[in-house]
Amino acid sequence: MKIKWHDGFSVKVKAGNGEVCISANREGLLSLADQLAALANEGAGSHIHYDEYNSLEECSDELIIELIN
Repeated sequence: MKIKWHDGFSVKVKAGNGEVCISANREGLLSLADQLAALANEGAGSHIHYDEYNSLEECSDELIIELIN
């Protein structure tokens, strides 16, 4: 699956106290929406792994989204 990002995207993830907060600008939200739609067309067990080293803002927590049956 090809992961595409809209120019100028910004996404930050913070987790704690039993909750996860995803903060993003317009381009970040559109990118995530496109990626989730692409993931939905993959096979069970496919996933997208986000962290500050490949896509998220600095100091973000890791986020993994997985497709299940």
